[in-house]
Amino acid sequence: MAMTALDASELCRLLGRWTTGRATLTEDLVAALVELIDAGLVPAGALLPPQRGLATALRVSRGTVTAAYEALEARGHLATNRGSGSRVRSARSQLNGRPSGRLFSFTSAPVDIVDLSTGSLPASPVAADVLGRPLAGELTAYLATDGYFPAGLPVLRQAIADQYTRDGLPTRPQQILVTSGAQQATWLAVTSLAGSGDLVLMEEPTYRGALEAIRATDARVEGLPLSGGGLDVGQVRRALNRKPQTLYCQTAIHNPTGRSMTDAARGELAAVVNDAGLVTIEDTCSADLTLSGPAVARTLAGLVDPELLVTIGSASKLFWGGVRIGWIRASEPWIHGLVELRKAVDLASSVVDQLLAVELIGRTDVARAQRRAMLTDALAATEAELTAAFPDWRWHPIDGGSGLWVDTGQDAVALAEHGKRVGVRLAAGPGFSTYAGQRTFLRLPVWHEPTMLRAGLTALIP
Repeated sequence: MAMTALDASELCRLLGRWTTGRATLTEDLVAALVELIDAGLVPAGALLPPQRGLATALRVSRGTVTAAYEALEARGHLATNRGSGSRVRSARSQLNGRPSGRLFSFTSAPVDIVDLSTGSLPASPVAADVLGRPLAGELTAYLATDGYFPAGLPVLRQAIADQYTRDGLPTRPQQILVTSGAQQATWLAVTSLAGSGDLVLMEEPTYRGALEAIRATDARVEGLPLSGGGLDVGQVRRALNRKPQTLYCQTAIHNPTGRSMTDAARGELAAVVNDAGLVTIEDTCSADLTLSGPAVARTLAGLVDPELLVTIGSASKLFWGGVRIGWIRASEPWIHGLVELRKAVDLASSVVDQLLAVELIGRTDVARAQRRAMLTDALAATEAELTAAFPDWRWHPIDGGSGLWVDTGQDAVALAEHGKRVGVRLAAGPGFSTYAGQRTFLRLPVWHEPTMLRAGLTALIP
C-alpha cells in the first residue's frame, strides 16, 4: 500500500483537544502524537506534515513542532531523513491503514465541549416511542435460530423494499442487503468496485465518511466540482477519458452542502453514466431530510441502468444513529456478491436492531414530517445565531440535511484549532475535501439548541 502523507489539517483533526495546560506545549504535543501512533490512527510509514505547516495549523511556534518531532525521533517513534521528512516507524504502529479520526473524535468528547463538528441528529420522536416498547414478542420467533442472517432479516428486507415501492421505485426484497449502518454499506460498495490504483470520481467537497472508505482501498480519488447545487456533469464527462472505475455521488441531499441536484442535471448525469457504463454508488442517506417539496428527494434510481447503480440508505438520519442499520439497494447479482464480501468481515447485523428497524420503517411518513418540522425551525434559529455572531460568514440556502456549509472567509483549520482551546469542536473544510482544500469552510450542524449554539459561537469570537 502507498505511504500515507498527512496534511496538517488532517493531523489537527486527529489530535483533537491536545493541550492540557499542565505541561509545556511541546510535551503536550509529543504525548498526543504518541497516543495517535500507538493507537495506529497515524499508521506505519505515514509522512507527518512539514514542521512549518503544522505549526501554522496548530497556532504554535515552529520551534514547538521541531522539538516535538525531535523528541519523537529520540523515542523511536519517527525516522527523519533530511529532504524527505519525518515518517512513523513501522515498529511503533499497531494498525496499518489510512487514519480517519472522524468517529474517534466523537467518542472522546469531554463533557465541557460544545460539539459543532457533527451533523448527526438526536433520536426522532418516532424512534423514542418505538425504542421505549419491549420487543419480546417479535424476538421470540428468532431465538430458536442461530441469529445470523447475512443478507438481513427477510422481514426487514421486505419492509425496506416496500418503502422504496411506496416512494415510487418498485423494489423486491432480493434487491436489498441490510448492513450494520450506512458506513459499512459504503465500505462494501467501494471495496467491491475499487482497489489499489483504481480511479474513483467523487464530488468536491464530499461526505467525509465515504472519502475515508475509498481511501482505505488505496484507490486514486479525483474530486469534481459542484455547480448549481450538484455535480458538474461536464466535468464527469471529461473525466471519463481517465478511465474511472466508479463514481460516488449524492444527487438527492448532498452532505456537506445540503443542496440538491436539479432534475435536469440529474437526468444529464444519468445519461452520461448509462452511455459510459460507469458503475455509480449513490449515497441517499440524507434523502429523507428535505425541507420543502416531496418528502423524499429524487435520486438516480429509475434513471440509471439498474446494473450500473448501487444505492446506499440508512435508518440513522431519519430515526437515530444508535440503531445501527443501513442498506444497499442494487440488482440481485450485485447483492449476491456483496453478501459474500460482507460475510468475510461481519456475519450479520444485530437481530434486535433489525426488528426495531422494521417498526421504525413502518412509520417513515411520520418520521419524515417530524424531521422536516424540527430541521426547519432549527435552521431558522441557527442562521439567526450565525448572522448575529459572524455577519461576514456566507452560505447558500439549503434544500435539506442537518448542516450548513459555511464560508468563513478565513483559515478554517486555524479557527478549528482556536476552537479546541476555547471548548468548541469544529469540522473544517479540508476533512470533506479530496485534496485537503475547502480551507475557508466549516460544516456546522443546524439542530443544536440556540443557547448552546450561541455559547459556542460566542467563544469563537476573537
